[in-house]
Amino acid sequence: MNVENNSPEMKGLSAEELKREIARLKKEKNAVILAHYYQTGDIQDIADYIGDSLALAQIAETLTADIIVLCGVHFMGETAKIICPEKKVLVPDLAAGCSLADSCDPEEFARFTADHPDHLVISYVNTSAAVKALTDIVVTSSNARKIVEALPADQKIIFGPDRNLGNYINSVTGRNMLLWNGACHVHEQFSVEKIIELKKQHPEAKVLVHPECKQPVVVLADKVGSTAALLDYARNSDASEFIVATESGILHEMKKGCPDKTFIPAPPNDSTCACNECNFMKLNTLEKLYKALLTEQPEIEVDPEVAAKAIRPIKKMLEMSK
Repeated sequence: MNVENNSPEMKGLSAEELKREIARLKKEKNAVILAHYYQTGDIQDIADYIGDSLALAQIAETLTADIIVLCGVHFMGETAKIICPEKKVLVPDLAAGCSLADSCDPEEFARFTADHPDHLVISYVNTSAAVKALTDIVVTSSNARKIVEALPADQKIIFGPDRNLGNYINSVTGRNMLLWNGACHVHEQFSVEKIIELKKQHPEAKVLVHPECKQPVVVLADKVGSTAALLDYARNSDASEFIVATESGILHEMKKGCPDKTFIPAPPNDSTCACNECNFMKLNTLEKLYKALLTEQPEIEVDPEVAAKAIRPIKKMLEMSK
């Protein structure tokens, strides 16, 4: 779609003007905005729905909108398109990739699974559509334990691509899943030493840890869980201080839900920064969101043959998560 030179897009809108234009375009085009908890606060505030990967997949399945704008990373847009092939799915910045998804090359993963034909293949949702197409069941950090425990105890399992999440699920289920050697660059970087130092400074604080973190960080946790689970824990806990070891975007919703509580971002190893951010998630901005709605680009496309294979393990996940 061509953008005329006199369009609002060309005039340099303020944040409030962008929000008004986004609201107008949503209504005009019957569009819905989905945002992950790791997005910036201004995008979370304007979204119709916010959630973790499981919640966004479940929501996408129910939508009647013509256009879905997925404010997250590329694999999330692919998942929405696979679930809703008849809808137009936009991601504000196609460069918003995922280090974890990139750590699992589809051709290499195909060879790996072919070498273990007696294993059921479970893939974390943080994977490309091509990897999902090689998978028997997709999981998220919210439901991985539940789904693994629902399988027969003697079932041999390949789990990919996150070795840290796989190790955690092995530890709490007693399984011995064969793990793909991938990881998230954000969750790999949390510093055990800096978390211990923060705990000394805030001895009453509860430590909240995402299961994509390394095992030494997980050991420090009062609560291990998905972004949604950590948010629920913070809301329901009597504690007033929390040290949070996951992508810092979640702090926006935590602070909104619990304004009387203090949330301290766990810092990474190799930085003086006080928080740990996903540079891919933060590529999406209000301006890019507005332009995506205005031009209906960039659009997510998934090869129909790949999508036909990938939808089966996604639907299996959604069924087993009910």
